[in-house]
Formats: sequence, C-alpha cells, structure tokens
Amino acid sequence: MDLSPLWEQLQGMRDYTLILIPNLIVGLIVFGLCVLAARGLRGLALRVSERRRRHRNLGLVLGRLAYGGAILLGALVALTIIFPSLSPADLLGALGIGGIVVGFAFRDIAQNFLAGILILLTEPFRIEDQIVYQAFEGTVEDIQVRATTIRTYDGRRVVIPNAELFTNAVTVNTAFDRRRLEYDIGIGYGDDIGQARELILEAMRSVGGVLRDPAPDALVVALADSSVTIRARWWIQPPRRADALDLQDHVLQAIKEQLTVHGIDLPFPTQQVLFHDQTEETDGDRRRQREGWPAGRRDVPGTRSLAGAITGLAERGARSERANENGGAGGGRGRDQRRADEGSR
Repeated sequence: MDLSPLWEQLQGMRDYTLILIPNLIVGLIVFGLCVLAARGLRGLALRVSERRRRHRNLGLVLGRLAYGGAILLGALVALTIIFPSLSPADLLGALGIGGIVVGFAFRDIAQNFLAGILILLTEPFRIEDQIVYQAFEGTVEDIQVRATTIRTYDGRRVVIPNAELFTNAVTVNTAFDRRRLEYDIGIGYGDDIGQARELILEAMRSVGGVLRDPAPDALVVALADSSVTIRARWWIQPPRRADALDLQDHVLQAIKEQLTVHGIDLPFPTQQVLFHDQTEETDGDRRRQREGWPAGRRDVPGTRSLAGAITGLAERGARSERANENGGAGGGRGRDQRRADEGSR
C-alpha cells in the first residue's frame, strides 16, 4: 500500500500549522488586549455613573454594552490575523446578514432592548421610585435593557417588558418631593357647613407630618343623597406609600374624633319612602296631590304618616269583617224563619 499521499498531506498540515502559530500567538495577544480594554471601558462607565448617581443604571448598561462591543471587535480582529484569507469585509458582511436574521427572529427582544435604552436615557422613572402601571404598583428594583422589575407592596416581583412601559402611561408617585392626599367626608344636611370645614381643617393641622405649605383645605364637592360631601386635602413629604398610609390613618382618625366631639353628624346612607296620595279621584289633580308641591304653600294637603296609614288599613279591615259577620248572621236567621213557616203550613 502506497502511503506517500497521506504522508504528504500530513506534512502539509504540519507546515500550515507551523505557519499559523505566529499568527495565532499574535491574534491571541490582540484579543487579550481587547479584553483588557473592554474591562477598562466598563470600569470607566461604572466610575462615571457612581459620581452621577442619577445615571447610575445607565452607566451599568453602557458599561456592559461597551464591554460586549470591545470583545466582539477583538474577536473579529483576531480572526483576521489568524486566518489571513479572511478579510474584514467578509466578516462584516456575514455579521450583517446574521444581524438581519437575528433581528427578524428576535423582533420583540430588539424592541424591548431599544425601549430600555430610551428609558435609561430619558429617565421617566429611576430605581427606588414607586410607580403604577395598569394593575401593578410597587417600587422599581432594577431597569435592565429588556425589562423592568418592580417589587409590589405585598412582597411580589413583577417583570414588565420595557416596550410596554415606554409606549403606555405610567404613574410615578415619587417623581416629586411632595404629594397631595384627599378623602371625601359626608356630613348631615342639618349641620353647619362652615363649622364642619373649620373642624376638619383644625384636625388636619393637628396631625404631625401634614405640611403647612401648601396648607390643607376642605372643599364642598357634592350634595349627595344622604349627606353634604366635603373633600379634605392635605400634602405630605416624602411621598412614599408607607408614609401616605400612616398619615391618612392619623388624619381620618383626628377628623372623625373632632366632628363627633362637636356634634357634627356623619350620616349613614338613608332613603326616604313617600306614599303617593293619588287615587282615581285625584289622578292628575295637582291641587289634591302631595308630591311636587314646593315648601311654604298653605293649600298643600297634609302629610300622612306610615303608622296612620297602617292604622287606617287595620280599621277598615276590621269594619269589613264585622259587616261580613253581621250579614252572615242575618242571613242565617232568615233561613230559619222560612223553614218554620214552611213547617207550619
């Protein structure tokens, strides 16, 4: 068996490997330098973000992107050094085609990635802010390039894609230093509105934590079915959820105690039932019907109480029963008399 072709092929591979060894060493050195440069860029971004705390999360993300970009660039340069037959144009073309394929395959991921970059640049909210998005409310834990995680007040974690947060309305409760709270309070129609407002304001001012500037206020906002609605409004600082709930508890307790001590009614929802004074004789005759007449008219028929109406019904029922009993007894005596007359005949 002639093994010379195989031996020649092995010798060619050996020679090619010996030729590639210097290129391999140089390529590895270049790649190592790129790795060091990538780490330096990431560290620089972290240091800059630490100095400017407002852009801390943006610095983290930019550091990661710079690190990944430097590693990718070092790998491309190392490949062109190790394999001289590969040109940078060929590698960039392959990356372009691959990027298009990956873009179509991971369109949603790319959308969330771009939305995350825009959120980090514009900063509509930051880490530790308390936000409300649709049915979710909590504290922002982390803003990544793909999604934002929030910790709800009942101890759960919610992961929201950045594209949804960027394209939909988000309420940031801690965007400003102060926050206004409000609560509707109902008083009786017979109570003095001015006195009730002063008592509510006095109760709010007596609670520690309620800001004096802006000052609390109390506004009449509705004449409800069972009460006059007064809206109490006060400002707090800081505007976090725990502080808001704690101050609302103290404010409402103080308002309730203040109104109760001074005899202001806090009515329950009530309904008034009117018995219509309409019969066949009075149908359409507004002079003889009670409903619809303004107060102060002298010719308005008097009202009838529920007890009087029930008593009248009972009396009419009793008279009807007595009449039936009398009629039945008279009819029986008539039958007995007729039977006696027939027997005598």
